[in-house]
Amino acid sequence: MAWDSIATIAAKVNAGEVKAVDLVEQSLRTIAEKSSFNAIIATTEDRAKERASQIDAAIAAGESVGRLAGVPFIAKDNFLVFGGETTAASNILRGFEAPYQSTAINRLEAEGAICVAKANLDAFAHGSSTENSDFFTTKNPHDETRVPGGSSGGSAASVVLDLAPFALGTDTGGSIRLPASFTGCVGYKPTYGLVSRSGVVAMASSTDVIGPITTSVEDAAIVLDVISGKDELDSTTIEKDAQGYVVDAPGSLKGKKVGVIKEYMGEGLNPAVKENIVKAIEAMKAAGAEVSEVSLPSLPLALAVYYIVCPAEVSSNLSRYDGQRYGYTKQDAADLNDSYIGSRELGFGKEAKRRIMIGTYVLSSGYYDAYYRKAQTVRTKLINEFAAAFEQYDVLVGPTAPDIAFKIGENAEDPLQMYLTDIMTVAVNLVGVPAISIPAGTIQDMPVGFQIIGKQRSDRELLAIAAQTEAIL
Repeated sequence: MAWDSIATIAAKVNAGEVKAVDLVEQSLRTIAEKSSFNAIIATTEDRAKERASQIDAAIAAGESVGRLAGVPFIAKDNFLVFGGETTAASNILRGFEAPYQSTAINRLEAEGAICVAKANLDAFAHGSSTENSDFFTTKNPHDETRVPGGSSGGSAASVVLDLAPFALGTDTGGSIRLPASFTGCVGYKPTYGLVSRSGVVAMASSTDVIGPITTSVEDAAIVLDVISGKDELDSTTIEKDAQGYVVDAPGSLKGKKVGVIKEYMGEGLNPAVKENIVKAIEAMKAAGAEVSEVSLPSLPLALAVYYIVCPAEVSSNLSRYDGQRYGYTKQDAADLNDSYIGSRELGFGKEAKRRIMIGTYVLSSGYYDAYYRKAQTVRTKLINEFAAAFEQYDVLVGPTAPDIAFKIGENAEDPLQMYLTDIMTVAVNLVGVPAISIPAGTIQDMPVGFQIIGKQRSDRELLAIAAQTEAIL
């Protein structure tokens, strides 16, 4: 059964027309019925039911519960959440129970939302397909032989399978937008720093962003409005827009300046995907937008830059998983050194080890200048090119991914081919701007994602343009 919009669900719960307990039951029942898709690592059933009962009792007593009263949601399993383990889909964190909750989860709960489950992902969010999960691969809701994208593949599949009205994901190089594109839902990556990363397992700290995965732009905007803003537990957070992010009525596209990114519309793009993207752009033009082509000359270098900067930060962030304080530990270690090596050897998967080695290499003496420093120089060039483009345009557009979802196993043994899946999403993370993927047609019944990119801190305007584009598509 498809869910109502988030605002509708909360209004019905607040009015006493619908019980939070029934919504949680519906969500848990659907999770059980659709377990063959492997979207969920574990439920937080007991705590979810308890919270639902408390919400229903509060409403019966005439108390105000919040804007998300009784709305079930699913968190990617790299969010610290009470009521179940937090594993980041890695063997090294099996059995780990969160001592505190992430800020984003706390803010959702403060408005009455209820976390019902933890979604599958590529272990530590390293990947584009969930095939790097140490537990299992999630299947695409439209075709079980295909991947749902990654790393937030379980979150996106959950929303499309109607397991809950919305899910939380993280986007380090496209991990919210790519699964949204592959599964046919809305994935929003906010401006860097708009949502606190406190209580979320770190991947690459200078590009990690938290955002919502939903069935509509309106729902994404409501969730963002709740989770965004300054947090003393994350020094990189920024103030939210004084007007908030809720999209009341989509405005007009008339007079909006839209730049079509030249580098995303050429070589390597599936012609059928291009056809769908061109149709979406023509629809924007017909609605009154002023559309022209824009070139960002350094864009072809973005993927190479990302796969230097990102593994460097990964190798630093994963050093805390040493088998000593929490998570998996080698029980029969002969000494401390054996414990470190053994715990990591058995605890980390192939992709985590690959990224640790690449990252340590590019940061090592003699290679730092040749790789890392050069990558950061090109990153600054990218930031400047995007800034120059936004002096002329309100938004930039293009495909979210060069192709539709690939088959499970197709790229599993070819890391380079897997990395190329992110070719149209990583630049956004490197420059820290907001972006959204919305559905724009299908090819052989498989969804195509249309990516709309805004300038830093223009999240409110970007969501309004995305809502209008969604309406005309």
